[in-house]
Amino acid sequence: MITYEDFTKVEMRTGKIVQVEDFPKARNPAYKLIIDFGPEIGIKKSSAQITKLYTKEALLGKIIAAVTNFPPKQVADFISEVLVLGVELDSKEVTLLNFDHNVPLGTRIS
Repeated sequence: MITYEDFTKVEMRTGKIVQVEDFPKARNPAYKLIIDFGPEIGIKKSSAQITKLYTKEALLGKIIAAVTNFPPKQVADFISEVLVLGVELDSKEVTLLNFDHNVPLGTRIS
């Protein structure tokens, strides 16, 4: 188990997907995402295995949740800077977390 103090170290924030590209070099089907987290954090990149449920067009402009304080991770020839959050279903499809209301970019999730 982790403590509440451990949980508070994980920085989850809202971001808007502003660019989506295919990622053919990834081991599993994935997209390269460019995400705007607002003026405090700025633009970050992520690799996300969300191709089963989302088209590139459907992802553009989507507000997502991501962990923004993990160290960068190399995925093939791409550096992923944030971890986009979603729910992995039994079928291995991932559905992204979403929001009922408009929230400012970069808002910390608690």
